[in-house]
Amino acid sequence: MLAGVFTLHAAVNARLLRRPRDTSYPDPVAVLLPVRDEARRVAPCLRSLLAQRGVPEMSILVLDDGSTDGTADVVREVAGDDPRVRLITGAPLPPGWLGKPHACQQLADTTSAGVLVFVDADVVLSPSAIAGACGLLRGFGLLSPYPRIVAESWGERLVQPLLQWSWLTFLPLRALERSRRPSLTAAGGQFLVVDRAAYAAAGGHAAVRASVLEDIALARAVKRAGRRIALADGSRIASCRMYGSWGELAAGYTKSLWASFGSRSGAAAVVGLLFLVYVVPVLLLVYGLVSWSPVALLAGGVGYALGALGRVVTATATGGRRWPDALTQPVSVVLFGWLVARSYRLRRAGALRWRDRPVVPAGGGPRG
Repeated sequence: MLAGVFTLHAAVNARLLRRPRDTSYPDPVAVLLPVRDEARRVAPCLRSLLAQRGVPEMSILVLDDGSTDGTADVVREVAGDDPRVRLITGAPLPPGWLGKPHACQQLADTTSAGVLVFVDADVVLSPSAIAGACGLLRGFGLLSPYPRIVAESWGERLVQPLLQWSWLTFLPLRALERSRRPSLTAAGGQFLVVDRAAYAAAGGHAAVRASVLEDIALARAVKRAGRRIALADGSRIASCRMYGSWGELAAGYTKSLWASFGSRSGAAAVVGLLFLVYVVPVLLLVYGLVSWSPVALLAGGVGYALGALGRVVTATATGGRRWPDALTQPVSVVLFGWLVARSYRLRRAGALRWRDRPVVPAGGGPRG
């Protein structure tokens, strides 16, 4: 059964997954934090950055990208007179750019540090996180240490675990590191560590200025520049609650899922495969119970159990919640399919917005 093959592959990846160690990093590091209306969330993130150890030459650059909720005041209050922190007022968004790539490029242009660490405002780091992640960067142009995803509401618990589950289940991690194919790439923009030379060779965020998934686009650009990338488990050094409600989660996924697939047909094929592997077994199980068919009961039960086991494997490897969340895998897949369809529908209607800005930048071309 395909569910068994995918679960086995996830287990192999979990054993191969790189994990940061508690170490020190002597070279200059710039932590780059773009913020826009993050007054409710930026304080824990910034406090965790100020508590970093093992990186004697670390600067913290915060760019306020047009916030209207007092984010800059919160940053000033938390930073106090710490000389490592510099608050920058972002420039107006130029035509052809999306907000986050523009903010990240401005931050990168402000420093000459050899390592750039991009962090989102909803990420909280352990005291050794920056040193440990930078230590893993050696030999790579870009490293993506995925944080532990904090999911509190049931909507979050149903959808958010699919992030780590998807790349652990379907991506061959060691092949991803060796391969020069840009298509074999994954990255999470919540916490990215980039070698400055690789960033420059890739064209920086200017090369991905109109990309909704700027993290994956940047990783692909780094590969095109001839540098290697790697994924790592950052669950022991970082945590992130990306969305605080189902409404925020649905809006966040809707704005970007359309960009995760090469085409509508590609999206339909992926969602169809997920339904076949993880939803059909439940339908077989129900059919077997109604008709008392031993064959349907066995096939459905085994398929469902293997799908749930895959969630247990990936949750164990990435610090997620295992039970009873693993049992909801079919529901998670159905919700994911709905979010994909919604994303394409609103994209076609030109109705996608994020943080009061259109997802398609001015001059970004026709809608697909």
